[in-house]
Amino acid sequence: MKKKILFLTGTRADYGKMKPLMCAVEEMDEFECYIFVTGMHTLKEFGDTRIEVLKDGFKNVHVYMNQIIEEPMDLVLANTINGFSRYIRELEPDMIVLHGDRVETLAGAICGAINNILVAHIEGGELSGTIDESIRHAVSKLAHIHFVSNNDAKNRLLQLGEDERSIFVIGSPDIDIIMKEYEMDIEFVKKHYDIDFESYAVLLYHPVTTEVDSLKTKISHVVDAVIESGDNFIAINPNNDHGYNIILEEYKRFNNYSRIKRFPSIRFEYFIEILRNATYLIGNSSVGIHEAPVIGIPSVNIGTRQRNRFVYDTIINCEESKDDILQAIDKAKKMKKINRTNYFGNGNSKENFRKVLLEKDIWKISRQKIFNDIGYNKQNA
Repeated sequence: MKKKILFLTGTRADYGKMKPLMCAVEEMDEFECYIFVTGMHTLKEFGDTRIEVLKDGFKNVHVYMNQIIEEPMDLVLANTINGFSRYIRELEPDMIVLHGDRVETLAGAICGAINNILVAHIEGGELSGTIDESIRHAVSKLAHIHFVSNNDAKNRLLQLGEDERSIFVIGSPDIDIIMKEYEMDIEFVKKHYDIDFESYAVLLYHPVTTEVDSLKTKISHVVDAVIESGDNFIAINPNNDHGYNIILEEYKRFNNYSRIKRFPSIRFEYFIEILRNATYLIGNSSVGIHEAPVIGIPSVNIGTRQRNRFVYDTIINCEESKDDILQAIDKAKKMKKINRTNYFGNGNSKENFRKVLLEKDIWKISRQKIFNDIGYNKQNA
């Protein structure tokens, strides 16, 4: 009997991260790949990206709408648990694979742990900021297996009391896509999205759920800086966290400028090609901390959303004020030599993941988790 491996994806971002791993499972005779598509994927306002998953031709895809626009995160969590729990009772998967720090990820981890199904977490041990970081660490405590990007992430999981034998450093899966050579080129991508800029920057800015009260002021500074910079921009709409509508309302100001093009979403492989050819990226997305340094372009990281994450020469941190952002943009445009980082992997995550799945011991990992104390002297307690 083939083992059933079920992936849960709730956003365009986590799908891009997990797609190489899904392909690995789909290609292997020992396993069957199943994909549960939910979250932002099902919302037309955010690009209806479930279509992208379906276009990729995976055999077993189940789409579940877990929310309506502006539904609060706690209800989205409950809705996802309701739908995912019913699905896994019917499917009876051998492993559930989850990514990152979204509320759908937490729902999948809860369902898997409670039903004694092996839960594998991709990119645990990272620092996210805001409520996302709490969700990420909570998922790590519910997960039985950890596929992490680097040794720093592994060490954080060890601090959380995770068993070292359950942690596998495979690199970040989306690096596989970044490192891969595609037949398409930037001219193909620009034609596909009707982008006629010779040069451009990319804007990706999301709500900070703990700072929604000041979001209107902050996003107005971001928009002011983008307009005042005079540069061409490809602006991609935010995720669906609380406060996204405030950002979208402010983005309407871009409608008066032909040099700023907005998109609800862009297919991940195409986005990577767009990013590869950008002069710089600005915003508060993890893309500025993760993908941009790997590709080798400067990123202007605005505000607190990515606080305490990876520090690198090409990442320029600034406050959410127009003047600070403009100064950071100017610094980014003057950067000459860009050294790429391999901190998140070397593009071989898919193969590393495949090797781990084929190890017999991984399927024997106990569903009963034990906290491993580190540096704790019981005699002095």
